[in-house]
Amino acid sequence: QVQLVESGGGLVQAGGSLSLSCAASGRTFSSYAMGWFRQAPGKEREFVAAISRSGGSTYYADSVKGRFTISRDNYKNTVYLHMNSLNSEDTAVYYCAAGFQSSRYLGDYRYWGQGTQVTVSS
Repeated sequence: QVQLVESGGGLVQAGGSLSLSCAASGRTFSSYAMGWFRQAPGKEREFVAAISRSGGSTYYADSVKGRFTISRDNYKNTVYLHMNSLNSEDTAVYYCAAGFQSSRYLGDYRYWGQGTQVTVSS
């Protein structure tokens, strides 16, 4: 089993940057593809970014492509989401997730963190 704990959320002004981290427990972190999802109030949880087990392949939602970067450090059991040029539409609770394949589909992820709030003020 993998436990995931997100951190780094907070309040940021529009146009600013923020970096999220997701620390995973266990020795099998490198066995999992990792993803970031977000959920805004009144909306469904949506895909943001994903990264393969080795970190060699990354995938992004069109809405964040060019602004967000996902990365991972398998020695530190941590996945990151660096967010630039934030706008109010990025306001949401951000979740990291672990699964067996890099995917934009929620159902492909087995383990989920509790989420961290990101609020972008205009």
